[in-house]
This record gives sequence, C-alpha cells and structure tokens, in this order.
Amino acid sequence: MYAMDLTNKIAIVTGGTSGIGKAIVDAFLDCGAKVAVADMAPPATTESEQFFYQQVDVSDQKQVTTMVDNVIAHFGRIDILVNNAGISTMDYFVDINEQDWDKTMDVNAKGVYMCMQTVARKLQQQGEGGKIINIASQAGKNGYRLMGSYVASKHAVLGMTKVAAIELAKDQINVNAVCPGIVETEMKKKERVIGGNLRGVDAAAIQAEDHSQVPLGRTAVPADIANVVVFLASNYANYMTGQGINVTGGMTMH
Repeated sequence: MYAMDLTNKIAIVTGGTSGIGKAIVDAFLDCGAKVAVADMAPPATTESEQFFYQQVDVSDQKQVTTMVDNVIAHFGRIDILVNNAGISTMDYFVDINEQDWDKTMDVNAKGVYMCMQTVARKLQQQGEGGKIINIASQAGKNGYRLMGSYVASKHAVLGMTKVAAIELAKDQINVNAVCPGIVETEMKKKERVIGGNLRGVDAAAIQAEDHSQVPLGRTAVPADIANVVVFLASNYANYMTGQGINVTGGMTMH
C-alpha cells in the first residue's frame, strides 16, 4: 500500500491498460484515486466506482476532446493527467521512412501536446491547480542507435513539459516529466527482437547488453516508474515543476 494519499483525486492515464501505464493505474488506485484509463485497447479490469475506461486515439483531437469531456461527465472533474501512451519504431537514421516518423511523432509528441492542452484548459477553468505528468524517456536526454524517431519524440516531450510548466505555473498547475530507463515491458521485448535483427545479434544478447549498462545491476519493472509518478502526483511534489526525473538505475545522470 502506498503511503501517499490521493484519496478522491481524479486522474487520467493514457495508455493505461498495459506496461508502465497499468502499473501507474494500479498505484493510483492503491492510493485512493479515481482513475480514467484512456487507451486504444480495453483493460482487463471491469469498470467500478474508482475505475473508468475510455477508448481513444491520442493523436486524434476530436477523440481526445470527447474523452476528456466524458471523464468530467463521469467523475465531475480532473486533478491529474499522466501522458503515458507511446509507441516506438526502429531503423537506422538514414533508413527511417516518413510513415514511421509520422506515426511515432503523432502518438508520442502530438498526442502529448493535445492531451496536455485539452486537460490544461479544464484545469484552468476549475481554478484549483492540478498535476500533469508526462512519461518521456532517457531517450529524451540521450541519443540511441536505431531509435531516431523515438528519440526525437521524447526530446519534444521534455521541451513541451518545460514550456507548459512556465506558462501554467500561475494557475498552480505543476508539469513534470518522468524519464524511464530500460523497463521490462512488451514494447521493450519487441525492440530487442527488432533491434537484434537490424544489428545481426539475438534478443538475448541485447538484453545482456541492457543489464550491463545499468549501475544498479538490473533493468526496471513498471512499478519502479509508477512509484515516481505517484510522488509527482501527490502533495509532496507541490514545489516541483518543469523537471525531467530520471528513473534509470543510474544509467542516465543528467
């Protein structure tokens, strides 16, 4: 059970049905929050007094607006937004095709922009502050081979986080980002296979390489990221805004 109390806070978590997103949803529920999960895929969890699902493509403004309006109609307000929905495509930079570039930027960058903007306007109207937390990546601070479009999209997330933090501070809306390192999710497993094929090595070799780069000696599990998100959503982080918090086991330290 989490010590930080989010009782009756209303949170939206995009991409909340699997991986890091699901861990965030579970942590919020443990802390007493009411959670709206916005995702393309339906969750395994059935709807309850604390849990509400909305299907949404975060790269579609009409769907984002409808989703936010439906959450407010269901729960009455919004207090917290977590922009977690994300995808990755992989190739050498000189081989990235326009379709993959656009797809990655549409979800990872434009989707964050549209969800942030739509929810920020509602928070301003409510006039009681709020928390926006963007799931970026250590790829938003570093460059990684085969990940050109993904790296660009996560740098964009950190840039938007800083601008929004400055502009929304007057409304007592805190905007921060979490920068995970290597997290054991289904997306990461797929990246190891695709990356291994491109580099001519197997996925097990990529996994061993991943572990070797982390000073704490292990890669992350989704709950490691959720722990930091809960902190940023809580009153303990009221004096933090515009930050990109590394959760990388020491792999990235800037």
